[in-house]
Amino acid sequence: MKLTDILSDSFNAAEWEAKGYQVPRFDIRAVREKTAREPVWVHFGCGNIFRAFPAAILNDALNAGIYDRGVIVAGTFDFEVVDKAYKPYDNLSLCVTLCSDGSIRKSVIASVTEALKADAQFPDWERLKTIFRQPSLQMISFTITEKGYRFNEADLARGLNADLAMGKVTALLLERYRAGQLPLTLQSMDNCSHNGDRLKAGVFAYAERWVADGLAPKGFLDYLNDEGSITFPWSMIDKITPRPHQQVKALLEADGFEDNHYIETEKHSFTAPFVNAEEVQYLVMEDHYTNGHPPLDWGGALYTTRETVDKVETMKVSTCLNPLHTAMALYGCMLEYTLISAEMKDEDIRAFIQKIGYMEAMPVVVDPGILNPYEFIGTVLNKRLPNPFMPDAPQRIAMDTSQKLPVRFGETLKKYLARGLDKSNLVLIPLVLAGYARYLKGLDDHGEPFSPSPDPLLEELQTLVAPLELGKPQQDWSCLKKLYSRADIFGVNLYEAGLGEQVEGMVKELYEGPGAVRRTLHKYVWAR
Repeated sequence: MKLTDILSDSFNAAEWEAKGYQVPRFDIRAVREKTAREPVWVHFGCGNIFRAFPAAILNDALNAGIYDRGVIVAGTFDFEVVDKAYKPYDNLSLCVTLCSDGSIRKSVIASVTEALKADAQFPDWERLKTIFRQPSLQMISFTITEKGYRFNEADLARGLNADLAMGKVTALLLERYRAGQLPLTLQSMDNCSHNGDRLKAGVFAYAERWVADGLAPKGFLDYLNDEGSITFPWSMIDKITPRPHQQVKALLEADGFEDNHYIETEKHSFTAPFVNAEEVQYLVMEDHYTNGHPPLDWGGALYTTRETVDKVETMKVSTCLNPLHTAMALYGCMLEYTLISAEMKDEDIRAFIQKIGYMEAMPVVVDPGILNPYEFIGTVLNKRLPNPFMPDAPQRIAMDTSQKLPVRFGETLKKYLARGLDKSNLVLIPLVLAGYARYLKGLDDHGEPFSPSPDPLLEELQTLVAPLELGKPQQDWSCLKKLYSRADIFGVNLYEAGLGEQVEGMVKELYEGPGAVRRTLHKYVWAR
């Protein structure tokens, strides 16, 4: 069983379906031919989440017969992914959904009609320019990670031959402008706050520079500024699509599915002809389109207002998911866990995050209306985090913690202060922040060294806690003042917020010696 069999005249669909594989129920060639003539959607970013989520829900619409065109994917960074994970398999892939009950679903994704390399060094660049001149094009979307929206002076100075993704996209928009100022929506689907604004800032940085340098007409800026022509809606996306997993590879091999090998590129992208993903998914998008859009709502995406997207994102990032992840990551590393799913079997940790979400963070949540916060947390606690198939690790989640704390906890603390809420309700959030000073020491609960995860401020912050020693109650704790007064890390100066001394006291308990992390966690979790 190979993906390329599906486009052969001898393809035996019954054989695949007998082994639990959902195969395409639409005419793949007809969809590809129509999409080539009248493209509607180009997606930038060839990674796993694209195939497992946006491409998969479009695939569902095609299978249902309610749509007739696919999506064209373009790589902007790691072109090996196009060459090794798309082209050898006729742009087909297998999505393996890992359900929390231990079952799996296997679906062949055939909605991707072309895979192109978005760079002028490749012939694909001319194809992309042709696509951008087509009136039928409605939307371009992105899953290029937060780093993909960056720009710098060196790349701006390259003019129309920019190397970074935002410069390439702006060059293609200039083609669309020259083709008659045709309308288009630029939809970020990346997991970062107000993602549409980040996308817009990147595009305008290049456009403004090119106009100033005489490389583009002033009318190009007017075109980009006209919301009747170009829009940059916000979105909130949430779905875990980890690296291809050995357990999934083995399951596919047992089926006789041959395209089950791993691919690691020179740039260390990890992919495969298959993608494994959790069953739970959310895609909430601002309904602000200039030329229509594919029917992603049919597959479960939600279209709403910008204000509602913001509420959903705030609910997720500062209450219902991300803070729980960070709490688990810090204490999981110190308690020697390597899997999030295993942590969920730990009664102290499960109660820890449950009480953070329901008791301490929930009072500041604004219900967005389209997703219930209590149901969202319930899904996180009962389906997502305990999923035995999801090989997510606290060590991965602990990466860049200094950059995450201001949003994941600082925003909640600010709202407590702004609304005059009772700070005595805050016990476990302070315990998370106290745990950070213990985590930075790089000693687990047995006092054995471990390596904290990469973080841009790791060395600086480890220097702050360097004077502290385990098992030495009578020592100079003044370094904690330097740490917990930093609003850049915690969102607020914890002493000015009236929480600094409370957090310090918890840190002292966490430093009492071997076993102190477990004892302190247990004490405060069950004191609530």
